[in-house]
Amino acid sequence: MAEQLYDQVVDSKPDEEGYQRGLGSRQIQMIAIGGAIGTGLFLGAGTAISRSGPSLVLSYAVAGLVIFVIMRALGELLTYRPVSGSFAEYAREFLGPFAGYVTGWTYWLFWVVTGMAETTAAAVYVRFWAPEIPQWASALTFLVILYAANLISVKLFGEIEFWFSMVKVTAIIGMILIGIGVLTLGFSKAGDTASITHLWHDGGFFPKGLGATVMTLQIVMFAYLGVELVGVTAGESENPEKNLPRAINTLPWRIMLFYIGALVIILALVPWTEFQPGVSPFVAAFGKIGIPAAAGIINFVVLTAALSSCNSGMYSTGRMLRDLALRGQAPVRLTSLNARRTPAIAITFSCLLMGVGVVLNYLVPARAFEYITSVATVCGLWTWAMILVSQIRYRRAWKAGHLPPPSFKAPGGVWVSWSALAFLVLVVVLIALDTTNRISLYVFPCWAVVLVVGYVVIRRHNPQAVHGRPHDHIHARNGG
Repeated sequence: MAEQLYDQVVDSKPDEEGYQRGLGSRQIQMIAIGGAIGTGLFLGAGTAISRSGPSLVLSYAVAGLVIFVIMRALGELLTYRPVSGSFAEYAREFLGPFAGYVTGWTYWLFWVVTGMAETTAAAVYVRFWAPEIPQWASALTFLVILYAANLISVKLFGEIEFWFSMVKVTAIIGMILIGIGVLTLGFSKAGDTASITHLWHDGGFFPKGLGATVMTLQIVMFAYLGVELVGVTAGESENPEKNLPRAINTLPWRIMLFYIGALVIILALVPWTEFQPGVSPFVAAFGKIGIPAAAGIINFVVLTAALSSCNSGMYSTGRMLRDLALRGQAPVRLTSLNARRTPAIAITFSCLLMGVGVVLNYLVPARAFEYITSVATVCGLWTWAMILVSQIRYRRAWKAGHLPPPSFKAPGGVWVSWSALAFLVLVVVLIALDTTNRISLYVFPCWAVVLVVGYVVIRRHNPQAVHGRPHDHIHARNGG
């Protein structure tokens, strides 16, 4: 059976994709951080805190452990074969062309929808200073600015994203240090009431019960969306075999510091009962401290975070869409690179669809963020599931001697990957139980129909694009 499976053939991807390997180690590290620190943490945490209280910290810890398992699985695949198509390419290789096609288009949709969420969040932050500006107008302005920024060279993109992420990292560390100072030295207006005991005295650690805490996992998973972005940078990374594992191995301390550490501090500064949905808990907490302009500074930081994450998303959609076009699974014009070696047409197409978020901000400004994030979460869950399944199949292949072993092995074996898959299924069930977020489960079947119809059309007009079979390059490597 194994011999039959691994004797199949697929059209191998060209070694030269036309990109520049212009992303260095420090840029890859910051992109890995920047893609994950965005709206989900800075704005979505407000809703999650109001639903579960201090126990949200536990949700972030459990979900963070699962995310680390997923990223180590991705690390195995990336060191085995670093390509810009990443998740779609691995799904195509180990699960067949249809799985690669679905994964590529779904990950593209994920970042398009995430771009809508980030511009929506940015528009919400602008209202802190100028509540009279319509939310849709701010969202449109940011979309146009970021679109222009993404038509630059990849090296300049990496440099801009590095400094975007540096602002976020420095700010979070600064917020944590200030919070520790308030808690230990008692300065500021919040000094008399700030206490670590807020984590368990205001109704207990589980003030709304364990069930409410479990239900927040779907919101928490959205906050982690974007950590897999390092996989898309593989085709433009200098020395990916060294830089990508290094970026992945920093994930545990990033989760402890930027997510869990930051949340513990703000929940200690202000009782959880004072946080509200739709309001950044970071802005609210530092507004209570009373430091001059503190709330405004934090609001600027979270605005930068949203724009940074959206900027990374535009980068990702352009690369993923071009990869699909190179495979014959998207219009051939999307393969074009401009003089700066960026996929300008693919980026343009993606940004035009991100404009749907502007429309939602005009029609339903109060619910736009929740609707958009629920759809993005389901798309992200699919991508993570494909990473895990592809890694399980890859492990089966190299243990059977059909493929070389990875230089960056994930700990724990395949049972850890299966456990992570079970957790992702649980999150889908939680989304189905949530009356607000289950809209994504209505959207996804519609998306599946569109994908199936598109696949049928492609198969009819371009059979070469879909008739490949897994593991063609095995024969090439083995001289077969």
